[in-house]
Parts: sequence; structure tokens; C-alpha cells
Amino acid sequence: MSAEGLGRLWAGWRLTYLEASSEDPESGETGVCIFCRILASEEPPEQTYVVWRDDSCAVLLNAFPYTSGHLMVMPVRHVADLADCSPGEAARVWEVVGDAVMAVRAAYSPEGFNVGANLGKAAGAGVPGHLHVHCVPRWSGDTNFMTTLAETRVLPEALPSTFDRVRAAWPHR
Repeated sequence: MSAEGLGRLWAGWRLTYLEASSEDPESGETGVCIFCRILASEEPPEQTYVVWRDDSCAVLLNAFPYTSGHLMVMPVRHVADLADCSPGEAARVWEVVGDAVMAVRAAYSPEGFNVGANLGKAAGAGVPGHLHVHCVPRWSGDTNFMTTLAETRVLPEALPSTFDRVRAAWPHR
């Protein structure tokens, strides 16, 4: 297929997020990881959307979700690739991915999930310097004409409501 035959999917809504991810709003310093900034914040979880965390792993709501309940699981330590994780960190991330799926399943009853990581900019990582695994609930027919025609996603609830639902459903083991 020629390049002229390919369609274009524009996601202009992500530019603000990507630009903000590289600059610290207080110091103006560039190159600051947005996930590290969120995890170091002293703001309450309701404002940073940190659903759960321990010393090695954290779970954040995606600020620009594909569907309601879209979570990101990541090591607390700033690492870019699975190969950069210690065996303990890697195991913990995948254990917490299981908890994330369990919580979203309890909160939303999706029909399926997309779980995965975009490793590197060429693979589509919006924040390539900090490994994160997406947990995206899916339903049959969850794409619609708004996404297809208007390049707009319709989400049925606001992020604070999603935060409350997922946090309430988080497994307390």
C-alpha cells in the first residue's frame, strides 16, 4: 500500500499533555518526567489520580483515557524499559497489573481488556522515559461514530468519578 493510501489518525488532544510532561511548572526546568513529578507530589491522591502505590510500584489514572477506567501501572523508580527493572520491580509491576485488572473488572464489568506497554517513542510511548503498562477496559462496540468521524472520544464519566470507583474497588490484600 502506498503512503497516499494510508489514513491519518490525529490525536491533537495529547499535545498539551506531552508538552506539559517535559516542563516542571514550578522551576520551568525541561526534561522532567510527568510521572516522577506526580509521584513526588505532596498533593492528595484525588488531585494527582494516584489510585494506589507502595515503595516500588504505583497506579495512576490516565489523564487522557481511551475508556473510563484506563489505568497505568508503573515502577516508582524512573526506568524506561523492562530490561532496566530489577527482577523484583518487574515482578511487582506485573503483580499490580493483575490487581488493576481485578479492580477495573469489579468497578466496570468490562467484556475484555487491552494490557500492554509501548516501549520507546517509535512504539508510541507518550512518556518514553518512564515504563508504564496500560490497563484499558474494553466493551464490544466501544468505538463509535464520534471517534471515527469527529476524532473525539465520548467518556461517560469525569476523572474524579472514575478515581472514586476504581479506588473503592482496589483489592485490599
